[in-house]
Amino acid sequence: CEKEPSSYMWIYILLGNMLRGIGETPITPLGISYLDDFAKEENVPVYVACLHTTAMLGPMFGFLLGSLCAKLYVDIGFVDLGSITITSQDSRWVGAWWLGFLIGGATSFLSAIPFCFLPKSLKKPEEANKDKTSRGLLENTGASKNKLSPEKTKPRKWSVMLKDFYTSLKKVLGNRMYFTFLCCSLLQFSGFIGFLTYKPKYMEQQYGQSTSKSNFLIGITSLPPVGLGIFLGGLIMKKYKMGIIGATKFSFTLSFLSYAISFLHFFVGCDNYVVAGMTVSYE
Repeated sequence: CEKEPSSYMWIYILLGNMLRGIGETPITPLGISYLDDFAKEENVPVYVACLHTTAMLGPMFGFLLGSLCAKLYVDIGFVDLGSITITSQDSRWVGAWWLGFLIGGATSFLSAIPFCFLPKSLKKPEEANKDKTSRGLLENTGASKNKLSPEKTKPRKWSVMLKDFYTSLKKVLGNRMYFTFLCCSLLQFSGFIGFLTYKPKYMEQQYGQSTSKSNFLIGITSLPPVGLGIFLGGLIMKKYKMGIIGATKFSFTLSFLSYAISFLHFFVGCDNYVVAGMTVSYE
């Protein structure tokens, strides 16, 4: 093109994703904290596993929705589809990528409405275990010292809240066990996200699949096993009542097996395309 594109529509997508992230983020940390405080200690792993498994179902349906939208022409509703002479198998085809944002946004908005009817505070069940491991760890580090009751809590200034946040963050990152676990999680998610991001494009280029079919296959084959693994891990931890050391050994063993099996990806591939002047000579 002689002229560079001057559209700034990507800013709307950026802001939309930012707002979506702000809205989604509190569910996981606050949900896990609630489960840890209000559920029996032996049931927490199962509940947390259910929470993460449900979170895995969202991307799976997202890939399936993306597969459906990729089959529809980008200007659907604005042009006569009978005049389109190319199909989704053509490299010039552009799917209705914007349709997924509208469907996902409307669904997110509707799913957020029930949260407005939750009470401000919830009573703790009497049968819940009061001697929580996490609470004991916090008491050992002095984080729960001078704790105020909800009735005596007063609104605090932003400067005080930021100062307390910095103090708490320093204590948490100073915990060697937690910091090691955090680094391990970053490495695991980085590898998984890279794998999930580039695998559809790899399937398109190497195996000659359409964008629609690549997204469909990724949604069906990659994410459900992860959700199933998280759920089974929670059940196993509940059944054998694993402590911190037992859970660490369990995680290390399965992670090592996962990395060993992942090496098989190096043996997956196809021969290079025959391109004159690049992969073969002109003769």
